[in-house]
Amino acid sequence: MTDLPERAVASSFSAETSTYSADTDGISGGLEKITTQSIPSKAPSWPSFFASTLSVFESYTYVTSIRGRESKTGTHGWMTAVKRAASLGPMRRFQERILGVSKSCVSSTASEIWLLGACYRVSHDDSSSDAESVENDIVAFHHDFSSRIWLTYRKGFDAIGDFKLTSDVNWGCMIRSSQMLVAQAILFHSLGRFWRRPSEKPHDPEYIDILHLFGDSESSSFSIHNLLHAGRPYGLVAGSWVGPYAMCRSWETLSRDKRDHVQDEKEKQSLPMVLYVVSGDEDGARGGAPVIYREDAELLCSEFCDGQVAGAPLLLLIPLVLGLEKINPRYVPLLKETFTFPQSLGILGGKPGASTYIIGVQDNNALYLDPHENQPVVEIARDNLEADTSTYHCNVVRQLPLDTIDPSLAIGFYCRDRDDFERFCARASELADKSGGAPLFTVAQSLKPAKLVHKDIIVDNSGESGNSGIKNASELDNSSSYDHVSLDDDWQLL
Repeated sequence: MTDLPERAVASSFSAETSTYSADTDGISGGLEKITTQSIPSKAPSWPSFFASTLSVFESYTYVTSIRGRESKTGTHGWMTAVKRAASLGPMRRFQERILGVSKSCVSSTASEIWLLGACYRVSHDDSSSDAESVENDIVAFHHDFSSRIWLTYRKGFDAIGDFKLTSDVNWGCMIRSSQMLVAQAILFHSLGRFWRRPSEKPHDPEYIDILHLFGDSESSSFSIHNLLHAGRPYGLVAGSWVGPYAMCRSWETLSRDKRDHVQDEKEKQSLPMVLYVVSGDEDGARGGAPVIYREDAELLCSEFCDGQVAGAPLLLLIPLVLGLEKINPRYVPLLKETFTFPQSLGILGGKPGASTYIIGVQDNNALYLDPHENQPVVEIARDNLEADTSTYHCNVVRQLPLDTIDPSLAIGFYCRDRDDFERFCARASELADKSGGAPLFTVAQSLKPAKLVHKDIIVDNSGESGNSGIKNASELDNSSSYDHVSLDDDWQLL
């Protein structure tokens, strides 16, 4: 999957080509200003198009070279010179045509926007909203969007892997997307959901500390280097690509290793919350809707906080496969509704082979942060409150239709304490109740004993004697133990 053209195309841009000014003045002009900047210009000239085409070819030869099948030719320097002379605008538009996405188009004629649990009413057609409040919500939405931590491809970091790679271009988008999701969780925990990136320095020390955690060296707790090391048992290797399930398990391993094997107390608390990866029956081996077990979550939180009654902060990662070649349409409304949860951390997913971090929805469109920007490494020291953090934020809102995203994805939620977890479980149960028998995930108090099916009987392994644990196969459809199973579901093995 590392040779997909959309990821190769996406690797040749700097941050300056995709971001506007981070302060609120840059967006105070409202939707009209943003839309104007987003409208593609007239067709590019043939020299620009030719340069863009060469850029694609150059990126492809890089991918093949790290696999050892080819090596770069003497034309590399010539193509690089041509590329630098060309405008990057046509190249970005070419990438977006391949990905099937559009840029910055939040609509003022559509319904409200949901962004990680926050609602913005941006429709001029809403009779209950006057023009001024709509404009205020548009500005507020962009300020919120641009305050989310954005992590992308980087170049120039310490060499990793057998190929001594110093960049994750063309293979690191899943890792970067997962970093963004976890970074938002830590940001919400440390600074609150309604923290916004200020336009003036010095920066908040906790904000700088979070960025340091996601630096591109082994000294940063959640760097790509450390994630690759933790993810080896799940096939996470430099130069290769893995799916959301393996990525979630890699985070689980890294979190556990930090807590169990690190002596430094600050490093041990680098992830200040419990990480609970939720999967289906038998750890996903049989597929099925994942089940959040309250007792498991409570046990993990109790261990984390030494038995305190209030419970510990909880990061839920729920890997899903919602179809075969494409997402089953019946899951789209359910995915949309997860963004209305106050605990929402968005979705780790995107187009097949090109992972993104989806953080919002409007109508049937997903709004996302794109990791496919190749930027130079920036090391943020913990004590540098004057650091330039502009490459960690993006003001360009990109979108793609929800029904086109890869069916393999992962949903994230952050619960601050036990009460917040209970509120989340209540909403999750309501969502499952209206799923028509095909929920994204379910909530249960505890893991029930497994059932063995043999010919025409079902044997209960709970250890009870007599006939109380035996049912006729004809009674299966009426068994409450199987209420969460949908026989016509498109769930796949995780």
